[in-house]
Amino acid sequence: MTEDLDNSDYYINREFSALAFNAHVLHAAMDERTPLLERLRFLFIVSSNLDEFFEIRVAGIKETIALNAQKLSIDGLAPKQVFAEISHKAHRLITQLYQVFNQQLLPQLAKQGIHFVRENQWSEEIQRWAKRYFKREILPILSPIGLDLAHPFPRLINKSLNFIISLSGKDAFGRNIEYAIVHAPRSLPRAICLPQELGQGKNQFIYLSSIIKTHVHTLFPGMEISGCYPFRLTRNSDFFLHEEEIEDLAQALKSELFSRHYGHSVRLEIDNQCPHKIVDFLLQKHHLTHDDVYYCDGPVNLRSYMNVINSIDNAQLKYPEFPSQELIKENQDLFAALSQKDILLHHPYQSFNTVINFIKQAASDPEVLAIKQTLYRTHSESVMVKTLIEAAQAGKEVTAVIELRARFDEASNLKLADRLQQAGVLVVYGVVGFKAHAKMTLVVRREGSSLKRYVHLGTGNYHERTAKLYTDIGLLTSNKEIARDTQIIFHQLTGLGKTIPLKQLFYSPFTLQKKLLKLIEQAAKAQSQGETAKIIIKVNGLTDKKIIKALYKASQAGVKIHLVVRTLCCLRPGIPGVSENIKVTSIIGRFLEHHRTYYFKIGNQESIYCASADLMERNLYSRIEIMFPILDADAKQRIKTEIINNYIKDNKNCWVMSADGNYKLHNKGQHSAQQYLLNQFCINQN
Repeated sequence: MTEDLDNSDYYINREFSALAFNAHVLHAAMDERTPLLERLRFLFIVSSNLDEFFEIRVAGIKETIALNAQKLSIDGLAPKQVFAEISHKAHRLITQLYQVFNQQLLPQLAKQGIHFVRENQWSEEIQRWAKRYFKREILPILSPIGLDLAHPFPRLINKSLNFIISLSGKDAFGRNIEYAIVHAPRSLPRAICLPQELGQGKNQFIYLSSIIKTHVHTLFPGMEISGCYPFRLTRNSDFFLHEEEIEDLAQALKSELFSRHYGHSVRLEIDNQCPHKIVDFLLQKHHLTHDDVYYCDGPVNLRSYMNVINSIDNAQLKYPEFPSQELIKENQDLFAALSQKDILLHHPYQSFNTVINFIKQAASDPEVLAIKQTLYRTHSESVMVKTLIEAAQAGKEVTAVIELRARFDEASNLKLADRLQQAGVLVVYGVVGFKAHAKMTLVVRREGSSLKRYVHLGTGNYHERTAKLYTDIGLLTSNKEIARDTQIIFHQLTGLGKTIPLKQLFYSPFTLQKKLLKLIEQAAKAQSQGETAKIIIKVNGLTDKKIIKALYKASQAGVKIHLVVRTLCCLRPGIPGVSENIKVTSIIGRFLEHHRTYYFKIGNQESIYCASADLMERNLYSRIEIMFPILDADAKQRIKTEIINNYIKDNKNCWVMSADGNYKLHNKGQHSAQQYLLNQFCINQN
């Protein structure tokens, strides 16, 4: 164990890891085993992920460069080096994205009668229809802006669709203007379905950009149009709240949400036919360089076409629907059941309705006195929220800890907070400086002469829609120690006081990382003393250097370690003398892998934990997270079967990281972890 574990060669840059993950998702769009419309969805997910990557991560790096900060990344690179490599990798990825879209997906969609008809393919009938549609539905909404001293370059909204028009000639006021801007309001659909009588079926679409480009001359009568090019700006969308100076977090967020639309530009996406002169003009106006330009061989806003998939009624081109297993009947007394045994839920294979019914029964039960719940991403019209409101209106003490700052859900969470407050729910925003990311519910019920507490803890959000798309674990229990710990955490979230030692739960930023480090160190010590130790961890991200170094030390001691990491992974496996006992895999499939599970085995002793936390700095240091043990013997066995053993066997949708940090796809086998679970829990699955 003489290796220097601070050697930057032993670590992978988190930004490069994020781009590698998106390359894996893009590969899923190329996989012919996947239904065609789902492949298109994977492509749009990449586009959406890249938007957020530029809005947050690239924006942050560009700010670091502007401040001339020289702090090196975990792999030893300076900010300018990181940005240069990001630019290289991102340009290559986006070029590939449009190649997949144009050369693979569009032709195969056409074979299925789904067409995106470009303007050079319009029939005379379509041309006449498009002209009428433009005059009736688009023209009244548009506001063309000629660029001159009285009309400087407008402040364009983040990620909005815009057009730059090159033109010549004098207008009615004698102005000779070279460029104009047309902004396409977000109220306009980005793809318009043609009437069936015009196309050759019901799934014929034309781009909004095609209609505007074809008829843009209408906006500039008498002027000569020499070009019209769609473009889109991505802006810095992170928040900068000086929370120690804020008296009202909700009001401050409302003000900041507006400014998010107009942060500094970080990326220019533009039609690949746009002349360099116009590109240079746009770059100059937005203080960007040529490294920030991304040429698009197709729509410049692919993510906005996600609704097209949902509008197409062709079950054969989508994943087959499945009925989630209803573990508990709706009319079954959950409190009686939980008094006998813990209930483990594995979403989406097992229905989230059990969690909803838990809250519904609490809301309607006259013996229930209080309900407390954390809400991170939950829309204001959800069944869960309606049930909390019903509970408050029934006279129960309902407390909702709402994390307003859940990224890109801030507006939704503000609306949610307002609605709950109006219904009489006690709404608090957690602890300033620490995002409340824990997922937990506490129900207090009078039973005889005493009060009994029931708890739900989970790895996912209280959002019934994502519960059908994300893999997550939920635990319902009446365990006295877990219930006591949960109540203490709620008191700390809503009140004040020193930390109180907990008996079963571990939570950030206080004890969660310490517990994991201790478990890893115990495994290493046991292995070095002749016992057999094993660690299997399944998370969304691994970037924390302390955890990585502890895993390296455990590997050096001989502990066999398997890490299933969906996205970011800064650990490099297979390094001789450092990490040759560590294997890193990533699973990309129908569902977004979201549960966080920690398994430690020393000899015959096994410990299993689930958590809301990934192994990332933000989760361990600046969020309130919980990690809870799986104590029930049957639940333990289920976690081992459904997650631990199942996911390490996946050889159908599995990416395996090599010692150089690159991944190789293992997809020639027969075992898919997700399909195994569908077969186990959901009927009518092949």
